[in-house]
Amino acid sequence: MATPSTPAPRSAPNPDRRSERARQAILDAALELCGEQLYAGLTMEGIAKRAGVGKQTIYRWWPSKAAILLEAIEERGRSTLDFPDTGNLEADLRTQMTQVAQAFASPLFAAYSKGLIAAAQSDPDIAKAVVDSIIKPRVDLCIERLTKAQAAGELRQDIDLADLVELLYAPLYYRLLLHTRPVTQSQVDTILNLALTGATK
Repeated sequence: MATPSTPAPRSAPNPDRRSERARQAILDAALELCGEQLYAGLTMEGIAKRAGVGKQTIYRWWPSKAAILLEAIEERGRSTLDFPDTGNLEADLRTQMTQVAQAFASPLFAAYSKGLIAAAQSDPDIAKAVVDSIIKPRVDLCIERLTKAQAAGELRQDIDLADLVELLYAPLYYRLLLHTRPVTQSQVDTILNLALTGATK
């Protein structure tokens, strides 16, 4: 008579994997809720309920709802940190600005305009965090690419590169924040044509 085999012991759950699943659920919940309602209505309790975690879990990792949104947007927006350098400035700007336009058009990024940017108007700490964590790293990458183009003779030497960055990206933010028209690929093409070629004959 065969002796029943002893079942193999189950491996213990990986706490790191479980923590990462909870973290991602919290980030997703914050983005979804902020897209559904105004930032003022977003609460840690609501995020915890949507994510299916305890409120204490959230406070263990983040001090505020703004901190959660910042991390969520930083993670989901990593593609906008890719700034190519193919030797063709216009093509490189088009690639990077298209990534930004696609991010702005995503429903998940409603949390950026309806949440963080809105809150930054009345909270200097949030404004500084948005600039330091989201805007400045991208501006620095753009200026680095423009500096190379300037050295290669693709741009005039007398151009203030910080002004050029604002000229390129401000129209995208204008549509994002004021909802005048959708942020689109064709807008990126128009911006580059006007900025690099000019509006006069």
